Amino acid sequence: QVQLVESGGGSVQAGGSLRLSCEVIGFTAQYYGMAWFRQNSDKAREGVATITHDGRTRYADSVKGRFTISQDNAKNTLYLQMDNLKPEDTGIYYCAAYKGVILTLSLTRYEYWGQGTQVTVSS
Repeated sequence: QVQLVESGGGSVQAGGSLRLSCEVIGFTAQYYGMAWFRQNSDKAREGVATITHDGRTRYADSVKGRFTISQDNAKNTLYLQMDNLKPEDTGIYYCAAYKGVILTLSLTRYEYWGQGTQVTVSS
């Protein structure tokens, strides 16, 4: 059974940091494209960062220079280090995966989704 289990969300003040984790169960993350998406009540779900099986990364313009996506293949876990957080980063963050090699933040490409973890940034 395929599962993506996120953790690490919480509430921080602007300028603070959080690290999200996504435990991958049921397949080997190393051979999948992995990504983080987010959604708040006012907007559609949007791609934040993605990483391919060979370590290529892509970020949304709004988080470049502040967020870092990484993957620990030994632990089968995906991470998102979020620094210098802003109130507009508030939302539910989802881990997602698809079996492929294209570097993409296209939401429709992703087959598997976690349940989401809440991130709240106050000003």
